[in-house]
Amino acid sequence: VQLQASGGGLVQPGGSLRLSCAASGFTSDDYVIGWFRQAPGKERGGVSSIRRSDGYKVYADSVRGRFTISRDNAKTMVFLQMNSLKPEDTAVYYCAAKKVLSVHLLQYDYDYWGQGTQVTVSS
Repeated sequence: VQLQASGGGLVQPGGSLRLSCAASGFTSDDYVIGWFRQAPGKERGGVSSIRRSDGYKVYADSVRGRFTISRDNAKTMVFLQMNSLKPEDTAVYYCAAKKVLSVHLLQYDYDYWGQGTQVTVSS
């Protein structure tokens, strides 16, 4: 399984970015993709997660209402639309996948990880 995250960059507070995660190599038709982030000096934490088959999703409290996760099953991609960005959203963002189909943001349960993409929110 390979996961490729992209779309990071520098944005001003209040701005928007759209992250993409391209997934390949799955032997099962269904899986869960999650977004996680790690800010400098902090532990990595969950942002949002979505199940491929039915689109069931969850969000961390810190991003609910500002971020939207979605999927394009035909292209096996997952997106994270980030609006109303704040400086505290600055972090390296990772996408990860798991085979067990429960949707949550517990990192230990994720089997595969992609490389990160840097998001910097600053004026």
